[in-house]
Amino acid sequence: MDRNILIEELSQIPVEKQAIEFVERKGIGHPDTIADGLAESVSRALCKMYLDRYDRILHHNTDETQIVGGQSAPRFGGGSILEPAYILLVGRATTNVNGERLPYRTCAMKAAYSYLQRTCKSLDVDWGVVLDCMISQGSADLRGVYETQRKLANDTSFGVGFAPLSETETITLETERYINSRLCQKLPEIGEDVKVMACRNGSKIDLTIAAALVSSKVPDGGHYISVMEQCREEIADFAAGFTDRDLSVYVNTADDHDKGIYYLTVSGLSMENGDDGSVGRGNRANGLITPMRPMSMEASAGKNPVTHVGKLYNLLSGQVAQKICDMAGGDILEVHTRILSQIGKPIDDPQAASANIIYAPGVDRSKYDREAHAIFDEMLQNIDTLTMQIVEGKVTVF
Repeated sequence: MDRNILIEELSQIPVEKQAIEFVERKGIGHPDTIADGLAESVSRALCKMYLDRYDRILHHNTDETQIVGGQSAPRFGGGSILEPAYILLVGRATTNVNGERLPYRTCAMKAAYSYLQRTCKSLDVDWGVVLDCMISQGSADLRGVYETQRKLANDTSFGVGFAPLSETETITLETERYINSRLCQKLPEIGEDVKVMACRNGSKIDLTIAAALVSSKVPDGGHYISVMEQCREEIADFAAGFTDRDLSVYVNTADDHDKGIYYLTVSGLSMENGDDGSVGRGNRANGLITPMRPMSMEASAGKNPVTHVGKLYNLLSGQVAQKICDMAGGDILEVHTRILSQIGKPIDDPQAASANIIYAPGVDRSKYDREAHAIFDEMLQNIDTLTMQIVEGKVTVF
């Protein structure tokens, strides 16, 4: 197959050498990320149901999950949920096969409930949220495109990726993961709703952390301040392992202790008190929000992992960019990749694909252009291997 792949040199200052860099990651308990996680969990559960029954994944998309924030009254040592958050699972699915109606809504509700239990440790899933499911039958034309055995794109869309991660991007990603894995075990007062915003100004990096504390585990203001200071110190020590730049860490900067303002929550989640969430409003497929980089606004979570290019192309673009970087070592400073589909056309033969490469000074690009093209071509040819990686949770999209 003669795929339309363009390898092009990019004349641009690599982000690592630019004066200013902003990077954001919304943690696993942020309302937007919870929406992503629920959508993806439901999609994976539907995939497994279809595979168990029919040995193939049938048409579905569950990428419209919405969260409407509730109301709460946290206080030191306790507090209560006044109005539960409302979660609406929305999308389309194959609901019956050969006259047999499938338990698709039950499957979706079980997956969502299980995800919340696993992810939100201080949330009372029985009473702290109201789960609703309005997933219904998809449109006939899209199902027709999807059901073909030729794996045709069921949308006209594009995916975007880049590599490698900059130092600031790596710090941002790994800091949130550290807080929501190891640090929360040491400091159980910290809830899952964490956001990390990094600003690199020249050789100085500022990390601004928002971390919701669980009110029942914080007896008073003095304890809160002590936890915040330990949190700041632990994060600074961890993040310093990724950089030699001057690093400063700020935690919960909206607090005003003199006025009694503390970031307290009953469940460790801001969605309990008015914060809403939607699929696709948070982290991109690589887990970050990177305004200095090429990005797609596509919501990847919840889209079917067989033919929806909004998911597959965003994941594949990042993988291609990283593999091109790896094959050239320090000779390649940065790779930007883009893949565009046409609905109804084979997913492994996009309308266009491009890799824009920033080479190190003095590098002869002819050494790498052909190999970069071959990498792109091979990974498009094997794009269907992504499907089971997604279903089995081996790759993430938020």
